[in-house]
Amino acid sequence: MSGVIKENIQLQMAELEMLFSMFPNKGEITLHDENTLNNVQKYLNNTSQNPPQMIEYSVSVTIDEPKVKVNLQVILPHDYPHVTPQLFARSDALNRQQQLQLNQDLTSYVASLESGELCICTAVQWVRDNSISYVQNSKLYSESVPDAKTFKTLFRRMWIYSHHIYRQELRKKIFDCAKKLNLTGFCLTGKPGIICVEGIKENCEEFWHDIRYPNWKHISCKHVESGETQANVDDLRLFQTFEDLQFQAHGDYGLRNDYHMDLGQFLEFLKAHQSEHVFQILFGVEGKCSEN
Repeated sequence: MSGVIKENIQLQMAELEMLFSMFPNKGEITLHDENTLNNVQKYLNNTSQNPPQMIEYSVSVTIDEPKVKVNLQVILPHDYPHVTPQLFARSDALNRQQQLQLNQDLTSYVASLESGELCICTAVQWVRDNSISYVQNSKLYSESVPDAKTFKTLFRRMWIYSHHIYRQELRKKIFDCAKKLNLTGFCLTGKPGIICVEGIKENCEEFWHDIRYPNWKHISCKHVESGETQANVDDLRLFQTFEDLQFQAHGDYGLRNDYHMDLGQFLEFLKAHQSEHVFQILFGVEGKCSEN
């Protein structure tokens, strides 16, 4: 198995070298971890037994007419090119709807390519060739006055599980991102760490994408709830703000970073917000409230 992974990573590095030759200017390709290349080489040279973290980088693609930049973010699973890479394109020149459409079409295009073949260079070229129409549609959309009755707002609520959430800088990133995207919900600090975000669908997807960068490993989206409305999206929210949850820990742990939160108190909180059903989805067991 390790031999297959090593062969895949060698192919990934060869493709990355090709991209560096296509985009030689500073800032055109950015590695999300500056130690990536060094760690990969140690693994390939057999000086490290453990596979490195997944290779993650972004490619800044310039569109000439009009002059805009599209940033293509790339995450390569160890099984790539035998599985599809994770790609996400964004640009300040795109409104949220067109950015979502661009990414949906990019995903469909990559899925249509022959399995087992390297495809990042091909995806970059597709972004370069096709982004212009999404930029133009964004401009037309912003200049038009749409009939509000013909548009529905897509709503999403995401339940995110992490092995733990302790670090202050990580918590700050979570709260800043939720505030920027007008999301409500909560962040439960401790072990385990639970995040719930709700709001406009595209905003939730952007939150989920942003908080995982550059290298948050032990995190997964356990459950998604969706809806739509022609009225105010606030009518679908279960939470009024984005709350900082910190329940009493079991035992006398103080501020140590290995304390487990009282999940009985968490279940009571979920019940108060019509979300009791999520407890079993998150933890795989039926919840019991704390005894008073």
